[in-house]
Amino acid sequence: MSQRLIATSALASILALGLAAPASAADTAGKEKCYGVAKAGHNDCANLTGSHSCAGQAQMNDAAEWNYVAKGTCKDMGGLTMEEAKMKLASDKKMEPMKK
Repeated sequence: MSQRLIATSALASILALGLAAPASAADTAGKEKCYGVAKAGHNDCANLTGSHSCAGQAQMNDAAEWNYVAKGTCKDMGGLTMEEAKMKLASDKKMEPMKK
C-alpha cells in the first residue's frame, strides 16, 4: 500500500467522523428526555440508577427509564423531567421495606 493511499484513507475517515457527529445531534433537536414512559426493552439509553448503560435494556417501565419525545409532549404522556424522576426514585427508596 502506498503512503499516499494510507494518508487519503485516513483523511477520508476523519472527515466522515466529523460529518457523523452533527447528524446524531440533529436527531435530538426539538426533543427532550421524558422519564417514566419507556416500556420494557424500549428505552433510549442508560437509566438514572445505573443498572444498565444501553438502549433497549429496560427491564420494566419505571421512573429511571426514558425516551426522547417531542418537546412539550412529555407531561401529556404522564412523563417526568429528570429532576422529578430523581425525586420519585428517592421517595420510592424510602418507602421500600427494610431487608433482613
